[in-house]
Amino acid sequence: MRIIFFTQDDPFYIKIFFDEFLKNYKSPDEIKAIVISRSMGQKSTYKLAKQMFDFYGPVNFLRVGIRFAYLKLMSKKQINKSDPGKIPKTYSIKQTVGAYGVEVIERSDLNSKSFISFIQKYKADLFISVASPIIFKEALIHIPKRDCINIHNAPLPRYRGMLPNFWQMYHGEKQVGITVHRIETGIDTGDIISQHHVPIDPDETLDHLIRKTKKENAKLIIKAIDDFRNNRIQYIKMKGEGSYFSFPSHKDVREFKQRGKKLL
Repeated sequence: MRIIFFTQDDPFYIKIFFDEFLKNYKSPDEIKAIVISRSMGQKSTYKLAKQMFDFYGPVNFLRVGIRFAYLKLMSKKQINKSDPGKIPKTYSIKQTVGAYGVEVIERSDLNSKSFISFIQKYKADLFISVASPIIFKEALIHIPKRDCINIHNAPLPRYRGMLPNFWQMYHGEKQVGITVHRIETGIDTGDIISQHHVPIDPDETLDHLIRKTKKENAKLIIKAIDDFRNNRIQYIKMKGEGSYFSFPSHKDVREFKQRGKKLL
């Protein structure tokens, strides 16, 4: 299998996925590259910071900001490839995958002709999106020989869109869904490969739930790859219109807290 991952530059949560995945995946040499796009796509640093300020509020924004600055500083450290059984401490996705000798590609123009031409040279069997901020178009989707798949923390077709863990907590769900599915040109559409549920514990914060589901995501992607390898994949049509949610507004966050929920 020749596999390429697509993700975004997030040191907080997505890194947890790759830490867990690479620690447990038996054939890291199959991962030919990881494409890291700008966090939240093409959003400017100012707009991204404002969005995070509105989401977290001044106190939590300061706490998260200090941690972010620390991780960015530490991410500049040189991390050598791991010896078997010796995993160095890392502070970014780039450092984590680099420690396993996996190539890192930093690009956000995933649907451009130049990127399509570039990525075709890898002759991938499988593309896997883990919170990639870019909506894939047909030319990109049809490159891999086997399939192009995504993992989304929701019981699709319900809770399509952004920050699904937040919205499931917001609506009082007792468990959060996780769906592995084939990528189509729509947002979180495509035939379902597998669907699982993880309980939301009483008094669980959004931060803890995201961390918990990212670790579960890694296990489910490992299983999906194994199923592709052994021709055990069975697709289920995604039925119903479902629901879609955008990034929470300041008003949404205020209501979230009034319902007794916590971000951190």
